[in-house]
Amino acid sequence: MTDFETLTVTRDARGVVTVTLNRPDTHNALSARMMDEVTALAGELARDDSRVVVLTGAGKSFCAGGDLNWMRAQFDAPDDQRKAEGRRLAGMLQALNTLPKPLIGRLQGNAFGGGIGLACICDVAIGVEGTLFGLTETRLGLIPATIGPYVVARMGEGRARRVFMSSRRFDAAEAVELGILSRAVPEGDLDAAVEADVTPYLSCAPVAVAEAKALARALGPVIDAAVIEQTIEALAARWQHPEAAEGVGSFFDKRKPGWVA
Repeated sequence: MTDFETLTVTRDARGVVTVTLNRPDTHNALSARMMDEVTALAGELARDDSRVVVLTGAGKSFCAGGDLNWMRAQFDAPDDQRKAEGRRLAGMLQALNTLPKPLIGRLQGNAFGGGIGLACICDVAIGVEGTLFGLTETRLGLIPATIGPYVVARMGEGRARRVFMSSRRFDAAEAVELGILSRAVPEGDLDAAVEADVTPYLSCAPVAVAEAKALARALGPVIDAAVIEQTIEALAARWQHPEAAEGVGSFFDKRKPGWVA
């Protein structure tokens, strides 16, 4: 298996692969390199004989969302570059969503923005009690664009609209209610809870599991090339909006954005 700079990948004798987002100093924010490495790894896992994939994070956070330095670089970029970078992020999400293996989220820490998107792509996501969640994009003048189809598919439109636009932070118990997590457990019980979801798959026919997962996706909300392109266009346009520059700039300047009284 390929060596990665931003990921740690281990495999046990049963064929269970654990993928750890490994940028703890940035709370596992999704950089361009991490997106490319996750996409490449998803391609490898789709072709190998692994049985189950567990996705987790190193350090205090599962994933804090998109890397703000990467986002800020898009504000002055030409339109074709902005769309190419949006396509990079969307491609990573779709590679995970179409992975023909069970994907179990092990959320050992907080998840914001794109981190919630990753959790919603997982077939099962289990989190630690007391951790925090939030679709925090609008606080920065951004929108949850490329993750949007997966978030709405997991929550349903009605529940998604409770948290999709407000940037409100919420706890693991509400994340369960919203459908992001299947359950929240004490920190010491996390590995046992993940194992309880991993083990049944080891008695299942691998191709049947892959076909059943593909059928479930086909029967759910449509997330096809047209939908994905719509989200890329929306993200690229938002990166060009003055609110985005003000919101992200205020974060780096450690001040309130202009729209906050």
